[in-house]
Amino acid sequence: MKPEAEALVRSATARTPVPFVPEITLLTAAEPFALWQASERDAPPFWAFPWAGGQGLARYVLDHPETVAGRSVLDVASGSGLVAIAAAKAGARTVLAGDIDSNALTAIALNAAANRTPQVTARPVDLAAAAPGAGGGPAGPGPDVVLAADVFYQRDLAALALAFLRGARSAGALVLAADPARAFVPRSELVPVTAYEIPVLSVLEDISVKVVTIYRLP
Repeated sequence: MKPEAEALVRSATARTPVPFVPEITLLTAAEPFALWQASERDAPPFWAFPWAGGQGLARYVLDHPETVAGRSVLDVASGSGLVAIAAAKAGARTVLAGDIDSNALTAIALNAAANRTPQVTARPVDLAAAAPGAGGGPAGPGPDVVLAADVFYQRDLAALALAFLRGARSAGALVLAADPARAFVPRSELVPVTAYEIPVLSVLEDISVKVVTIYRLP
């Protein structure tokens, strides 16, 4: 964990219970735009907020622990680590929380420690990079379960994410995704499992409640 990244994450956030998953607390920013500028990144600080899809998938995993219990889990585009932490709390044997943002990896490590989930390891994972086992994940044996929340909000990212998830499914993983009806959800490729009405932060969304669907890749 780089000291400068830890200083940024800690200085811009406060530990807050997740609205739809109060069992978990996250380092959460009150004001996204100032933090975005301070982070000096092209992308927003996705790691600083509990996004709707992540809340939905975390809730599903906690309410259905048999999904991950005793299994190896990969949470892609992990952001804050919310879904990874939920998987650990639900009894996953190991959880790899992957993201391409080094600040996200720092936030994940801090959040995992605060939530007492030592099974969670934060590592760089690039959806665009090909590797054996998980269609673009880290090298080595593929995970038993792959989780993905809020990865269909841009056309190019949605295509990358779908290719990654297909690869994971072909390698034998159970693949679950969650999305609050973003523009590029590949619904024809996914099987809906359930849906939640989830309160979201007003600084992130234009409405106070989002309907999040949990999908399985057949």
